[in-house]
Amino acid sequence: MPPQSAPFPPAFIPGKTDALIVVDVQNDFLPGGALPVPKGHTIVPVINRLAHLPFGLIVTSQDWHPSNHISFKTNHQNGLWPPHCVADTCGADFPKNLHLPEHALHLFKGTQSDQDSYSAFGAQTKAGLLLDAVLKQHGITRVFVCGLALEYCVQATAMDAQKAGYTTVLLTDATQGLEADPSPALTACQAKGILLYSGLQLHTSCPTR
Repeated sequence: MPPQSAPFPPAFIPGKTDALIVVDVQNDFLPGGALPVPKGHTIVPVINRLAHLPFGLIVTSQDWHPSNHISFKTNHQNGLWPPHCVADTCGADFPKNLHLPEHALHLFKGTQSDQDSYSAFGAQTKAGLLLDAVLKQHGITRVFVCGLALEYCVQATAMDAQKAGYTTVLLTDATQGLEADPSPALTACQAKGILLYSGLQLHTSCPTR
């Protein structure tokens, strides 16, 4: 059995010092994509509902790779993955059924051919501002993390957030992993002090804007 999401008190209703971080919900990581996460599409409706809650900030991260990126096994002997999320391609785009507000901020990672980044804390705005700086700029003290894939970019993002001093909540039903059993990744997150919670529960317990 995977670790259970914690029942949070009403104080956990998101507000102006809370951020929703949507990690790598891109076409290439969905069924039919170049590097699909099984059942990855099932989290999109949950994220759509979360995006209408009163978070102080909503940010996304996207892999945005050059075609000769170091992580591609077709290009490099030590590459781990097939080509995916090449910049300005359909695979790097959000799915059409992901509905985020216009004020959401979009950050990009893995943009240099010789550098890879799983964590959204390695992502930058087009102006070159890193995620941590964006969060501090908006007065964020707590982050709610969701997206794809649990064992890689989501876990790395949550752990970096916790390490950076943010109260960190991993939204379990707005996250999907490559492995059938999410327990090892979730247990590893809990061991670092990351809280587990259900995004759908958060949605049903909070007023919308």
